[in-house]
Amino acid sequence: MAPRDPVAGFYDGLAADYHLIYADWEAGIRRQGAALDALLTDRLGSGPAEVLDCACGIGTQAIGLALRGHRVVGSDLSAVAAARAAREATVRGAELPTVAADMRRLPFVPGRFDAVVCADNSLPHLLTAGDVGAALDAMRRVLRPGGLLLISTRPYDELRRTRPTGTPPQVVEADGIRTTTFQRWHWHEDGEHYDLDMVQERSGPDGVRTEVRRAAYWALTRERLTGLVLDAGFVRPAWAEPAASGFFQPVLTAVAP
Repeated sequence: MAPRDPVAGFYDGLAADYHLIYADWEAGIRRQGAALDALLTDRLGSGPAEVLDCACGIGTQAIGLALRGHRVVGSDLSAVAAARAAREATVRGAELPTVAADMRRLPFVPGRFDAVVCADNSLPHLLTAGDVGAALDAMRRVLRPGGLLLISTRPYDELRRTRPTGTPPQVVEADGIRTTTFQRWHWHEDGEHYDLDMVQERSGPDGVRTEVRRAAYWALTRERLTGLVLDAGFVRPAWAEPAASGFFQPVLTAVAP
């Protein structure tokens, strides 16, 4: 039996509790869906689009777009997360078929989608230019000519200068349980990669329980990511800032030729 992919394992374990990263996940779904919908409309025109969210997780962006009327398919390396995304969509009256798939090997016919979304710092889980290139090639293959690519990442130009050691804690209380979530970052000597510990501490009537999950990231600068997108054959790359787009991370858009 092949060993389980560590990224899949990270998100399989986190899937049931991922919503606790948000102070209000429901509001986050609608806010992020509205921001991405505005980018799609601005670049593709009005009307529902055929959208692939190739790193859908538990569905934050995919459900948000489906609720805005788009026809969305979700895929994710984590089968557990993708299955939860489909269930959460159904609860909210949206349709979101999902499949477990590696973004480097997307199981869809060429030219199927009007847009491919890879949001919430998902692409930097790929740690080499070869793997990022393979994923971008797969995204371009499943886009129709003139289709739109949307990628969001952390603002890594600034983060590589400041090298933060973590994130502030997020506290959520529900059903008598207080969950505190924060991240610890461990930068590699190359200054480009880091390991992230996702720490979740739950306190309630039965005591305190802490879980720590680790993942690795490549802190891709805008120049490097733009270059990789161009190398994959996309054209007209452009960055949308959070202040302008309303999305919580910078978004790189590009067009399939």
